[in-house]
Amino acid sequence: MEEPLAEITLRKYEKPYQLEKRELVKKICLSVGLLQPGDSRDIIVDIFLVLLDSRTSKLSMESDQIKEKVIDFRKNSNLDVKGVADSNIRRQLKRLRDMMLVEKTNDGYRISDFESLTKIFTEKIENFYLPSIIERVKEYLNMLEK
Repeated sequence: MEEPLAEITLRKYEKPYQLEKRELVKKICLSVGLLQPGDSRDIIVDIFLVLLDSRTSKLSMESDQIKEKVIDFRKNSNLDVKGVADSNIRRQLKRLRDMMLVEKTNDGYRISDFESLTKIFTEKIENFYLPSIIERVKEYLNMLEK
């Protein structure tokens, strides 16, 4: 079967000196493969940013609330209001959920357990997700060498 069971893209960029918050979130999205280099369709950055901002007050939000906040943010930042269709908002939320950065509860979407991104990355991606992928690649390598 050609469908991967799991996949992750990791990229290394320059150190984060003097970047605005949105640019930091964009670099995170680029670094973990949620955004492709040169991609102008960056609505996922603003969705993630809205969820990060709601984390401080421990608020979960439904997708329509996230959409409204994203539209407001993009208008206030003089950004094109593109990619805010309900279906695209839900699709981007699923991508964030698949990366285990965001979770859906009965109350809506939120940053996983309102935790720090560093802790989420370490526990869920670095210590759990990545080792299982590496182990499977090693299984293929070992099988080839037999």
